[in-house]
Amino acid sequence: MDLDLLIIGAGPAGLSAADAAAREGLSYVVIEKGTIANTIRQYPVGRTLFSTTNELEMREGALKPVREKPTREELLSHYIHFVLDQDLRINAGEEVIDIERAESDEFVVHTKSQDVIGRATSATYHARRLLFAIGAMDHPRRLNVPGEDLPKVHHRFIEPYPYVRKDAMVVGGGNSAAEAALFLSEEGARTTMAIWRSDWENRDPKAGAMKHWVRSPLEREITEGRLRVVLYKQVDEITEREVTLTTDAGEKLKIPNDVVFVLVGSDADLTLLRKLGVKAEAGRAAFTEVPVYNPETFETNVPGIYVAGHFTNARHIKPAIDVPRKVVPLIAQSLRVTAES
Repeated sequence: MDLDLLIIGAGPAGLSAADAAAREGLSYVVIEKGTIANTIRQYPVGRTLFSTTNELEMREGALKPVREKPTREELLSHYIHFVLDQDLRINAGEEVIDIERAESDEFVVHTKSQDVIGRATSATYHARRLLFAIGAMDHPRRLNVPGEDLPKVHHRFIEPYPYVRKDAMVVGGGNSAAEAALFLSEEGARTTMAIWRSDWENRDPKAGAMKHWVRSPLEREITEGRLRVVLYKQVDEITEREVTLTTDAGEKLKIPNDVVFVLVGSDADLTLLRKLGVKAEAGRAAFTEVPVYNPETFETNVPGIYVAGHFTNARHIKPAIDVPRKVVPLIAQSLRVTAES
């Protein structure tokens, strides 16, 4: 299949890019190895989003949540119906496994998927431009400590209800970790949150501090004795029955434990970009790495390869939606110039 633009990833950035490509009259397709808005789908069940409606919706006034801010389910439905209403070309359940640069300056994209009865299928696309709009949840960061591979250790939090009256620990200092600890505590788990002192004392939203509407009920759970916060230096070991950690003050603690959630962030898979020669650099957020790209055009150091979305420095949902609306018309213009020359 010959295309003007192949988009990898069907999150908010990928959907926005597909809509812009359709408006520009480009031949395009979106390849998504998971489901539409797969990153949103991995949020905890029933989670209320931090962002306001106008920061999340694809069309002004189209997202109408029951409360002030939408839930995970309301936002998923909004994105899916946007795809259906606009008849966007999304190939879900199809994974890009390799990309080559052809002599004609086209990109040859190889994919794999399974048909409805589980048989492996493959496809090849030829595209003049590529837009990577992948999320950054493919590779959860690990503590790399003994016992982290035990079945009771999870790197994603879905819901609190299996852990009522059980000893649960959440390791991490961001909003996702704080939310998980809050949900577990509110719903009857005996919860310990292990967090670095710098994260706990951080009150600056620009420096990644947890949102006040998470911190306030979290502190209430602490005051009422349902949630324990341990300022830790490192987790030393996880066993079937307990977690051993070193506190910020250097004390060794052994904490009874039935389940551990390690929520210390995640990283995007830059393997294909690196293979194509795209350089990477440290991102603005701590511990992150992002492709090198032009901040005006979002084109990488490799001509014809563009990036957008969560694994760039414009990583929040609002810019993830807005950037493709600026970038795709620039791609269309470059294609027209190439065709005329």
